[in-house]
Amino acid sequence: MGCCGSSEQKQREWKPLEDRSCTDIPWLIIFALFCIGMACIAGFSISTGAASRLISGYDSYGNTCGQKNSKIEGVELSGRDQTDNKYVFFLDPCNIDILNRKIKSMALCVSRCPDIELKTYTDVKKFALQNGSELCSYDIPVSKYPSHGERSKKCPKLPVPPSNSLPVFHRCTPVDISCYAQFAEAFVTFVSDNSMLHRVIAGVMASKEIIMGLCVLALVLSIILMVVIRYISVVLVWILTALVVLGSIGGTGVLWWLYVDHRTNLTDQTGTSPTPQQQVATDNVQALLVYAIFATVFTVILLLLLFFMRKRVALTITLFHVAGKVFTHLPLLALQPFWTFLSLMLFWVSWLGVLLFLGTAGSPVQSEEAGLVEYRISGPLQYMVWYHAVGLIWISQFILACQQMTVAGAVVTYYFTRNKSELPMTPIVSSMLCLTRYHLGTVAKGSFIITLVEIPRLILTYIHNQLKGKENACARCMLKSCICCLWCLKKCLMYLNQNAYTATAINSTSFCTSARDAFVILVENALRVATINTVGDFVLFLGKVLIVSCTAFVGVLSLNYQRDYTVWVLPLLIVCLFSWLVAHCFLSVFEIVVDVLFLCFAVDTKHNDGSPGREFYMDKALMVRRRARNEGYSMREIAKKLKIS
Repeated sequence: MGCCGSSEQKQREWKPLEDRSCTDIPWLIIFALFCIGMACIAGFSISTGAASRLISGYDSYGNTCGQKNSKIEGVELSGRDQTDNKYVFFLDPCNIDILNRKIKSMALCVSRCPDIELKTYTDVKKFALQNGSELCSYDIPVSKYPSHGERSKKCPKLPVPPSNSLPVFHRCTPVDISCYAQFAEAFVTFVSDNSMLHRVIAGVMASKEIIMGLCVLALVLSIILMVVIRYISVVLVWILTALVVLGSIGGTGVLWWLYVDHRTNLTDQTGTSPTPQQQVATDNVQALLVYAIFATVFTVILLLLLFFMRKRVALTITLFHVAGKVFTHLPLLALQPFWTFLSLMLFWVSWLGVLLFLGTAGSPVQSEEAGLVEYRISGPLQYMVWYHAVGLIWISQFILACQQMTVAGAVVTYYFTRNKSELPMTPIVSSMLCLTRYHLGTVAKGSFIITLVEIPRLILTYIHNQLKGKENACARCMLKSCICCLWCLKKCLMYLNQNAYTATAINSTSFCTSARDAFVILVENALRVATINTVGDFVLFLGKVLIVSCTAFVGVLSLNYQRDYTVWVLPLLIVCLFSWLVAHCFLSVFEIVVDVLFLCFAVDTKHNDGSPGREFYMDKALMVRRRARNEGYSMREIAKKLKIS
């Protein structure tokens, strides 16, 4: 019996690209119903008036600005007609609760934001009389602003800074954002004074053109690296091998030299009476001996592994070489990160909008301390928020899985098409259409498995952060261990999922069957998999470092040329961070291509032997590598043959 009730035979012939059928239809139905539920939550949050409260805002008595309101039981100043008062004004806009990310000040609906500084309550009174915009609580007459006993609580804090309304969200925000210095200092901890903060912000604003140009440079370098890495992979692997060998041998030699030197000094002091310093020196000699023996054993094992796995390292070089060819034949692969990023951003923005709607769709609750009204989620709405949170994880993983399946489908088509001139005009588009028509259920199932692991990990991470400094050492260690184990499990499942998508693209089988077949292939080639993942990941890491270094170097030269400011730290950090993210996005696609090529190569070599009727599908470079391995060529000779091919 197959996985998950499949009745397919255990030993089954792989028939790449021959038969196509829909896979995991029940999971597609479940995912569609889940998305319908997300849409219902979005519709409910908008239809219950949350959208108007979010955009127009509401005062501290539960009145939505810019419209008529109904009375809230127990709140005297609720139910007011605020049709003419369209803007939300905060009495103390700089009183920010950083932990809860909200302004703690009382809010009122006003007809106009104060556009001039008001230094006294008499100025506040004059502004109200001239503009009809009352800046104190509704129960205080305008004439009593300067003398009312509760003006310190129900009138704005003096001086009132000039403010403007936001373009869409009708909130009065101070023109001078310096009042948010406390909020900024909570995030910019290295800033010791406001002058430093102003210089940093001025540096970023003055260098915005340079920052944008350097971000484009990182993008171009990432695309170029994916194409030329086929030519420099041999050099990178040789550099990696040389550094590992020299580092291990050198470190071992230094440890033995230190051991001999310390032992000689200790021997010279044996005639004297023992002292505490000599006891410490004896302990150091023994420790150095243990370290040196351990380093020697490690070096010997490492050298033996490199010797016996040298041909498998050659396979990694060949796969990088072929992956570069794939990008030259399928240039649209380079655009895949753009579509994925755009899809994720559109989803995240819509998800955040619905979450904000839900946050204001609750019931009005009057706080006991100040008597002000807030909208809080209670009852069934709480379950909607949890449902919405699960949707964030599942749909995000679904979008990423669609990218993996699309890339896998295109690379599988390239690999198993003997005559490359017969490739579809746009294999990427063909792979997208195939995914949409046949395999959305498989992607939904694979992404749901990742979601099942990610949810408890995020919950434990949240608990750990909330209990920081309160739990004992044992509980903290257990929490961190569970989080680490779930993270490792997630990484393993993501790698298995990616190979399952490749098997689905090859044979059009269900997720469980594909995962089982891919797992069997990976276990049969465990040493190859380990080599490709270690050597390949390090080579790609070096590629990321190369892109960041080149971008940072050009950034230093550019910032040095433009001397309008003195602080370079933040612009360079922004550029380096963005260049790393760009390099990671593009090289992760390259990594997917390498993994797909390896699984195709393993399937090809397992089920074909080159005889008539069972010819290999593999590229000439992989053919040369396989023949060289059978004939016992070295890595250097294989590299020469790759250059010839």
